[in-house]
Amino acid sequence: MSAPARPEADLFIIGGGINGCGIARDATGRGLSVTLAEMGDLAQATSSASTKLFHGGLRYLEFFEFRLVREALEERETLLAAMPHISWPMRFVLPYSPQMRFESDTPTSRILSLAMPWLRGRRPAWLIRLGLFLYDNLGGRRILPGTKRLDLSRDPLGKPLKPGFRLGWEYSDCWVQDSRLVVLNARDAEARGATILTRTRVTRAERADGLWRITTEGPDGTRTHHARALVNAGGPWVEDVIRTVAHIPSTEGVRLVRGSHIVVPRLYDHDRCYFFQGEDGRIIFSIPFEEDFTLIGTTDMDHQGSPDEARCSEAERDYLCAFASRYFARPVTPEQVVWTYSGVRPLYDDGAKSATAATRDYVLSLHDEGAPLLNVFGGKITTYRRLAESALAKLAPFFPQAGGDWTARVPLPGGDFPVDGVEALIAQLQASHPFLSPRLARRLVRTYGTEAFLLLDGAGSMADLGRDFGAGLTEAEVNWLIRNEFAHSAQDILWRRTKLGLHMNEAQCRELGAFVATRHAAYSAAE
Repeated sequence: MSAPARPEADLFIIGGGINGCGIARDATGRGLSVTLAEMGDLAQATSSASTKLFHGGLRYLEFFEFRLVREALEERETLLAAMPHISWPMRFVLPYSPQMRFESDTPTSRILSLAMPWLRGRRPAWLIRLGLFLYDNLGGRRILPGTKRLDLSRDPLGKPLKPGFRLGWEYSDCWVQDSRLVVLNARDAEARGATILTRTRVTRAERADGLWRITTEGPDGTRTHHARALVNAGGPWVEDVIRTVAHIPSTEGVRLVRGSHIVVPRLYDHDRCYFFQGEDGRIIFSIPFEEDFTLIGTTDMDHQGSPDEARCSEAERDYLCAFASRYFARPVTPEQVVWTYSGVRPLYDDGAKSATAATRDYVLSLHDEGAPLLNVFGGKITTYRRLAESALAKLAPFFPQAGGDWTARVPLPGGDFPVDGVEALIAQLQASHPFLSPRLARRLVRTYGTEAFLLLDGAGSMADLGRDFGAGLTEAEVNWLIRNEFAHSAQDILWRRTKLGLHMNEAQCRELGAFVATRHAAYSAAE
């Protein structure tokens, strides 16, 4: 009779998006042993397809989701301090049009329609200002500046807009490089002892001898793992993991909502973002992106089919162009679009009538009939750290030895410098490496923070960094990404570790792909 299996990990996590990697980092920092398996690249699905904002969710106030908004607002500044290289404050301009009517079915709009029927279909200025007052004060704001009123007929921020917009407001939220956030959480988890397995699919999970026995298929073939607890952070595949991998009956499910974005050449010269309200009750953002472009999104549509088949349809592209064109003086046309991307949000299915009304809050469901299974539904990138803390709190009865909350006080790799220290760090990098162009120095700091000095270690000229594949992407940087950031392909580098795919042509991308394939094979053989 064989002896019972011994667990190789306290937690086995399915899913290498922001929730899975955030939980892995938090758990390893508490002294737990962790294995994480991701079937593709880190952040390959939803977590690299967001609007790339740390924000409280101004429009969620209309749905009375005050707890979610407060938590997200509190997190903005905690996260800024932990990752000042990949996240930074942004100011948002909200133009007001008293003539515009909205087809909105929120609790707020229903109350207004009953109390003041003449306002039906309109968000009055006082209501927007009240929402912004709550936005400024719900979350204990310390770093970010508050809201201010604008006269868009005189302020330069009104210049890109159509004539007629006079009243507006400017408020604060934050930008984040979403896929880099995931990778840095995974890197920090690995540095603390976690095992991170990419390109590794979990094919079966079953309870046996008081443990979870997990079967994976990956680069090393089929393997069996044992863990004390299983965390299902499968994102859009969370329901599939419950039913077809763990074979557990459950009435809980997800509502798959597709959010699509378009990227066009830069529409205006300043660094502010715009928050536009649509006649259908939706909102979109227009955001300066990668120096030369403007990002516009997002849509909210129920998604049918596999999550990995999410694409921005022509109808969504045209919708976003038309939406933005109702505000901008210069129309945004489909012919201007240089890139689109779509992601599927795995929202908890709360029975909401529309995709827009479905809750963005997260739900953690614990199945503890035997070895525990924690299923993660929903969530938003801004609250990923708090979600991880809540997940560990749910699992605390099974791991009484685990330490307490810690991630609010510890920066991610490369983020160990003051929240207002980016310009000083760029100047320091250029002083120590004067051959760098200002644009390249800024990109390296905004991508790697203090680790840019490690990437450039020993280089006295651009030639020392090896081949330039285009847009300042050098052989030294590619090697860093393969060795340190789990990059396996050109797509990983061009669209997730960076967004340099926007700046490179097809020939350059092919050359990079051939190099990465050869170099990754060499690294793998040497390990």
